[in-house]
Amino acid sequence: MTITLDEYRDCFAKAPPELTETIEPVFHDAARVMSPAGLSDYMEGARGLTNLGRGYDLVFAWLENMPLVVKECGEDVIRDCLSAAMKLSSMTSGEVIALLFSSLPTAARRLGDPELLRGYLALIHSLSAKAARGLRPMLSNIDELLSKLTLSGLRRWSNFGAEAYRRDLPNLTRYFALESADSRKMLQQERRGTLFIDSQRKLNFYLRALWGRDFFLRPTAADHEGFRPYIEHHVMHLPDALDDLGDVTGTELYRAMAAHQAAHMQYTSVPISAEQLTPAQMFFIGLIEDARVEWLAARDFPGLAKLWGRLLKRPHEKRVEHETIEWLEKFTALLNDPKAVTGREALDALGAKFHEELSARSDDNNLSSHLGLELFHIFAANRDVPSLRILNAIRIPYRDDNRFVWEFEEFDWASHGAEYIPASQRQVRKYVSVMEMAHEVDAELAGDDAQEIWVCKDEFMPYEDAGEATTSFNDMWGKEPISAPFHYHEWDYQVQLHRPDWATVYERRASKGDAGNVEAILAEHRPVAHRIRQIIDMLTPAGVQRVRNMEDGDEIDLNAAVDAMIAIRMGKQPNPRITMRNVINSRDLAVTLLLDLSESTNDAAPGSDKTVLELTREAATLVATAMSGIGDPFAIHGFASDGRHDVHYYRFKDFNQRFDDEAKARLDGMKGGLSTRMGAALRHAGAGLSKQPQQRKLILLVTDGAPADIDERDPQHLRHDTKKAVEELQAKGVLTYCLTLDPEADSYVKRIFGINNYTIMDQVARLPEKLPALFASLTR
Repeated sequence: MTITLDEYRDCFAKAPPELTETIEPVFHDAARVMSPAGLSDYMEGARGLTNLGRGYDLVFAWLENMPLVVKECGEDVIRDCLSAAMKLSSMTSGEVIALLFSSLPTAARRLGDPELLRGYLALIHSLSAKAARGLRPMLSNIDELLSKLTLSGLRRWSNFGAEAYRRDLPNLTRYFALESADSRKMLQQERRGTLFIDSQRKLNFYLRALWGRDFFLRPTAADHEGFRPYIEHHVMHLPDALDDLGDVTGTELYRAMAAHQAAHMQYTSVPISAEQLTPAQMFFIGLIEDARVEWLAARDFPGLAKLWGRLLKRPHEKRVEHETIEWLEKFTALLNDPKAVTGREALDALGAKFHEELSARSDDNNLSSHLGLELFHIFAANRDVPSLRILNAIRIPYRDDNRFVWEFEEFDWASHGAEYIPASQRQVRKYVSVMEMAHEVDAELAGDDAQEIWVCKDEFMPYEDAGEATTSFNDMWGKEPISAPFHYHEWDYQVQLHRPDWATVYERRASKGDAGNVEAILAEHRPVAHRIRQIIDMLTPAGVQRVRNMEDGDEIDLNAAVDAMIAIRMGKQPNPRITMRNVINSRDLAVTLLLDLSESTNDAAPGSDKTVLELTREAATLVATAMSGIGDPFAIHGFASDGRHDVHYYRFKDFNQRFDDEAKARLDGMKGGLSTRMGAALRHAGAGLSKQPQQRKLILLVTDGAPADIDERDPQHLRHDTKKAVEELQAKGVLTYCLTLDPEADSYVKRIFGINNYTIMDQVARLPEKLPALFASLTR
């Protein structure tokens, strides 16, 4: 595909002569740095900006500056820049958009990364809504601002000015023009020591001088707590700015970071398998692997040992949260320097073993696996292994997060299809009749990992002479029927990535109780049931409603027309609203009531002689009665978990089922047990709810505590994962609302579900009364 300027000359037919003369050389400059597809996007952008009718200066700014932006950040950002300009066109003038285009080459050169440039465009769009008067002066000074600030610093500097001078427009303009004292003071406060963009060229030469090859380095916004450098797709991601660390300058710290990451890429030939390893074990193995690649690098370039050793032996003023971190820091210094000691016999012996075996097998990273597990067991034997959050707080400022070291799965079967699995390894679930099952020879040693599993699809009742059989062979000898596994990813807040197919959900058959007990609940809560009938009357769709007193309706309202004629005859001003319209009033809502069935629900509720599970059952019964009366499609599901590999999911009532005796019996039979892996359950509930045709979708979660599970020691991990699950569902149009019975939930529930998407029940005994009213307020 060849793009020519003649195809776009009609866009500039009415342009001034001085602009027309510059178009051809600019077009040829763009063709040298863009592919045909990028050049097409570039010229189509010029055509779109011409059609905006904001003047040709705007178009010329686009044509002149975009080749410089593409040269720095690639042509993938062309459409992002054009989209940002189109969004701004409804909020500001063409001159300001032209200033934005003029600032883009500087921003692309100073930020040096497409993602950071997209963040810069998002910041400009945000400011256009909050402080439109400040855009023009800020863009005029963008060169000075980005020479001193990172993107995160620029965001904080601009947000301060927008909030501080929101109603003081003259001072707002002075702030963004860098003319006020507050502006200069904030600029100095947000200024960082060493910017990556000022060190990138030197770092490239530094690494090339050491290993004789090129490494790709990119800046990354490092404004969130716990950020660590990382390697992804063989690109080294470093912080966009670094402050001096005591007597270690930011430039030296950049060198230590880059050299460490380059050592990983240079001396790691095969990744280490993470199968069957806990996150804590992976941390200890990673600690040894870091020391191994640093030893290899220091063997070839002895000066690197001094650079890293200076940072490892740096004194710390503050004490750490757990003493294990101090021992690990001493042990890391021992691995760097064989003459150092920790003062702990087992650690000193392991350090000596490390240096002894390095001479024989330094290129084998299995050494790191073996010694890392030994290091883990040294601390585990004394119960000194803290949470992963505390382990990751180790004070080694130059090391990365080690994601480059690990291999989490050998092959992604979900992506490549089951046909790649050898036939001898596939497991078949075969549903057979009673007679086939009866004539099958027993295989006593066959387990769940057998190649073929037979499932009797019908109830197999034994013959009994003494009367009718009441217990089937399925119940006596069969295993509990479960669904095929549903795999869901899980968010790891430590590395800011999803763990693929990490949690497995199995749908299990809900046991049945007595439907009469559920009917008794309605009788016990008769006053609440009366209130529910009022809710039903209030929320039930009225069908076709006639709306009167309208100026522009579908038909004449005779009564209003007669009143208007009478007013005219009497010489008064008539009411012009003499029409009416027929409006269809309907509800378009689907609801999933998701119940937490963890072990804690078996505890007695404060202020009540009933358990939390009993109160949850009563509340679910009353809400189901309300939803059945209104006519909204709804489902009642429950969940519990026994580690990430076994999340139990129960369907007490589904969307296509009625709330009849069968559903009531299942609701009465629900039991509490195990743990609360909330993120996986929400994703599974959302997957089913998303298939419903209704426009509005709601998950109403009832829980008595924070997300937790037996295989996760870091309490923040599952909370962050649940927060991510809520955000993912929100992006798909599914609202998640949490009703928590935990009186201590203030510390976490707001961060997980958002400001207005939760309710804390201080009096758990009032749950059956409060839940129907809450449902009514959410679905009105």
